[in-house]
Amino acid sequence: MPSFDISLEPDMVKIKNGVDTSAKEIGTRFDFKGTSASVELKEKEKEIHAIGDSDFQLEQIEAVVYGKLTKQSVVISFLDKQEKVEKMGGDKVRQVYKIKNGIEAPLAKKIVAAVKESKLKVQASIQGDTVRCTGKNRDDLQVAINALKKDFADTPLSYGNFRD
Repeated sequence: MPSFDISLEPDMVKIKNGVDTSAKEIGTRFDFKGTSASVELKEKEKEIHAIGDSDFQLEQIEAVVYGKLTKQSVVISFLDKQEKVEKMGGDKVRQVYKIKNGIEAPLAKKIVAAVKESKLKVQASIQGDTVRCTGKNRDDLQVAINALKKDFADTPLSYGNFRD
């Protein structure tokens, strides 16, 4: 029975390149000279840490990071900005951005509902942090992919593991 998986995975190479170029720009910008402004990627935790002297400086760092990630064609909705700004020793503050990986339960339920509403002969089931769609023929699955691309245009879903 043909099937495919729907997943939500960021391209960590592009994110790493975007953070690295952000760190270079922060190191050379005049308004960040002599401050503790920095940005780093924690790959194992899937987090980006921005460190600055004040909330205003964190906003400036955020603008640089978002700009560089956008140039790398990374969708900013992959980043989940933490509400709380952490106070560090001295006058330093840190902002943490979590990198989303995998489809969360509410989005997975919306995807399954959209597949059911499409009236195609395709079934969708939640498999952990992915959604698997199965159908009797490939054509129905390809129509389902196109329908999902239209319905969830703002979400960077990836469609893979297509099996016959």
